[in-house]
Amino acid sequence: MRTTAWAVWLVAATLARGQAPPPPGYPELAILHLKVIEGEGAVHVAGSRSATPLTIQVTDEVGRPVEGATVSFRLPVSGPGGVFANGLPTEVLITGPDGRAAVTGIRWSPEPGPVRIRITAVRGQARAGVISEQFLVEPAALAKPTPETRRPTVSRSQGRWLTVALVAAGAAAGGLVLGLSGKTQAPASSTAAVAAAQSSGVQIGAPTIQVGKP
Repeated sequence: MRTTAWAVWLVAATLARGQAPPPPGYPELAILHLKVIEGEGAVHVAGSRSATPLTIQVTDEVGRPVEGATVSFRLPVSGPGGVFANGLPTEVLITGPDGRAAVTGIRWSPEPGPVRIRITAVRGQARAGVISEQFLVEPAALAKPTPETRRPTVSRSQGRWLTVALVAAGAAAGGLVLGLSGKTQAPASSTAAVAAAQSSGVQIGAPTIQVGKP
């Protein structure tokens, strides 16, 4: 009779604290470990609804998943924050056989900034806590190009003048190379220019230049 009364009292006390009773035959735990395994440091658009789940896992002192632990998620009540799918800044879930619990569909506030979500896990007398940090940004912040994505652009006119400049530079360099190499054979364009000069009365000789009739 005394054992039955104690069990009833334990269940009532557990439910009064908002916890789920441990599964029958589950040993009492002394230490809980709580960690965020998905969604930590996520960046969200302020005023949007979260599409990324925030998942935690509760384990015991030897790393085994803890089933039946009560996990509470609490958002800030002022500043950057939001509400959970239930419309409240607090959500309470129970871990499954894998020791995990996840919240989705958080409606973020329109105010940008860091958001610290307080997460607490309770199982019997054992308790653990952790803080998950999220970030709210304005839509324009995600649309701005980064220095890595910006590339210099060249218009068609700039490309055309650049091509002309390169061709001219190449022709000058070619003439310089011909002059330095001492080759006597000139390009066709240079031969035509010399013939035109001679037909107009211009005589080119070494070491003097005569223009017109002597």
